[in-house]
Amino acid sequence: MKPNKVKYMGLLGLLGLIGLFTGNYGFFGFFGFFGISSQTDDELLRKNIAKAGSNAFIVSNILLVLSIVGISVTETIEFAALMIATIFVIQLFVFIISFNYYEKRGDV
Repeated sequence: MKPNKVKYMGLLGLLGLIGLFTGNYGFFGFFGFFGISSQTDDELLRKNIAKAGSNAFIVSNILLVLSIVGISVTETIEFAALMIATIFVIQLFVFIISFNYYEKRGDV
């Protein structure tokens, strides 16, 4: 049986400790990654992660092309920074929504 590499994402939960030392409570969201380490591994889970990741990758590439056009028109570094953050957030939401959809739908 192959080791479950997804369980290593549970180590990201340790980043939540930064919030205790810096007072930035936004880091406490990383504690949610501890739940991944107890996730059971199966073929359907890997398949759903791959499909959701593919959706996020396609959306990221489309938005990257659009942002390059926008950055070349505006030529400001602030707009470039805004586009990087926007693409990251949208890509993350697409992955989460797609993954939840595939998990609820099951193997159809």
